[in-house]
Amino acid sequence: MQENESGQWLRVLRDRGLIPGDTLAISLVGSVAHGWHNERSDYDFYVVTEREPEFADGSSITMPLNPPRVRSQSFYLGERRWEVTYWLDGHYDQMLAKVSRDEYNRGVAPARVLAAREELALGRLDSCVILAGEPWFEARRAQVAGSAFRSFMIARSLGASDNCVEDALGQMKSGNLESATLSARAALGSSVDALLEGLGQFGSQAPKWRPQRFRAARPDALSFEDYWALETMRDYDPEDPRPWINQVLTICQDIAMRVEVS
Repeated sequence: MQENESGQWLRVLRDRGLIPGDTLAISLVGSVAHGWHNERSDYDFYVVTEREPEFADGSSITMPLNPPRVRSQSFYLGERRWEVTYWLDGHYDQMLAKVSRDEYNRGVAPARVLAAREELALGRLDSCVILAGEPWFEARRAQVAGSAFRSFMIARSLGASDNCVEDALGQMKSGNLESATLSARAALGSSVDALLEGLGQFGSQAPKWRPQRFRAARPDALSFEDYWALETMRDYDPEDPRPWINQVLTICQDIAMRVEVS
């Protein structure tokens, strides 16, 4: 991002009174931060404050945190929608506590450790465009790196894939090939997510960006061409789906053997 763009974004937020006095950090997140956006993409910002901001309008999103919500403000500038989400510094303390090494070693279920927005918030720390508060980001990134966040995410995705693989095998055995196909597709998505999470490409809550995440990660275990052929079901034969299903399940099992969880 160009420095003048960052200044322009901050100026718009400041002029609209959307940067509280106790702000610790501001970042641009989402597709624009990655360079994956198009002319209809929203501008999404995270603002981290010490206390809950007080606005006469806006909305709140319920979160399993204390306080149990994040606040947001949205507006249009021209045809572009801007959304600003306000996280408390204490929210990050709580989220990091949920994915600590102690929690992981205690056997907390990976699928339940974080809500989707919490997962996004931690995953975006590395991929965001910092607009203000660089020391805050440096400290939080170091905390995430020292936590079990990556391990939790990989274990969650591998667990989801394993469940779908088992479903597909059972469905094939019973002759339910349509359901087995859908289970295999779901297994593939979760396996690829685990592969990408192992390489620091988080964001599995938004499958639409999986191809972009794949290209950014460039995993050795699977080429993009092979992945995309499976994702788009290029070789799928509705008259004889078993070969495609078996190929997908084999690749899922191969990924599970290659990805290191811890």
